[in-house]
Amino acid sequence: MAVYTEVTAQDLNRLLADFDLGTLVTHKGIEGGIENTNYFVTLENPAGVEQEFVLTLFEEFTLDEMPFFVELTSWLAEHGIPVPAPFKDRDGIALKQLHGRPALLLPRFAGQHVAQEELCAAHCTSIGTALARLHLAGADFYLRRQAHRGVFWWRRESQQIASRLPDDEALLLSTEVRNFDALREAGLDLPMGVTHGDLFHDNALFNGTDVSAILDVYNAASAYLLYDLAIVANDWCVTADGQIDTVREAALLSAYNKVRPFTDDEREVWPQLTRTAAMRFWLSRLIPWLGIEQAGRQGGEMKLKDPAELKRILLHRIEQPSRLP
Repeated sequence: MAVYTEVTAQDLNRLLADFDLGTLVTHKGIEGGIENTNYFVTLENPAGVEQEFVLTLFEEFTLDEMPFFVELTSWLAEHGIPVPAPFKDRDGIALKQLHGRPALLLPRFAGQHVAQEELCAAHCTSIGTALARLHLAGADFYLRRQAHRGVFWWRRESQQIASRLPDDEALLLSTEVRNFDALREAGLDLPMGVTHGDLFHDNALFNGTDVSAILDVYNAASAYLLYDLAIVANDWCVTADGQIDTVREAALLSAYNKVRPFTDDEREVWPQLTRTAAMRFWLSRLIPWLGIEQAGRQGGEMKLKDPAELKRILLHRIEQPSRLP
């Protein structure tokens, strides 16, 4: 969550005129995050009760790309998954446009973010259960989407930045790309479906140690379900020095397995998918870190995250592979 595009009260009132949700009391930009512009919005309904919403403006997606996310979040919410599905106006339309950006008005969920250093096994149990339920709920979803930072993206980008990296880092990237290509060609039983694609710890809210919301579903795509879990494991179960907390990871994997049991082939490829997940986010952080402009970004300067963190995780995953239960 971040603010790249300024939204005034006048802007909001024009947008809210299409809805029957109430009148604007206040709005405030949400700092942090990477990709989109977000505001907390307080409205007063006709009964005089104030309610909280979130306005999101999409800095990288076009209007044509947005229906997948509108339909997916609505589908998941209808199936009991705590994701922010957009409100529809009085004509039944959710997708709006503000300052040339696609815009959605979303519910604001109760709960708190948990800092990475405060995550424990109980948090990992809860998110493991929630992610498995999301995967099962998405099994019959009727739309498909290729990840915009998936296999074709990382093939291309790893080659384009190779000359700007030390030889050992360029080799590490190319090796992991080739390893995933080999995995895809092996004909294994690896269930695919709707994946969140970016379920880092700051994209979830908690009541105590129970997940109350899964946020920022805008990297969702059709992909290996296990890859989605690897993304979670690499963030929720990592220590400050890039090691994996085996207690937290065991809790995560056990909870997920109880809801959606792993296949034997998934057990075989798990070590590689944890490496692939680390490589993907290492690469996505390297690109802006090197000063390379992000294609498609309409907003202001991108917030940077240190790629070295993901490189450390990747190296740990190579040196000390873990196993599924």
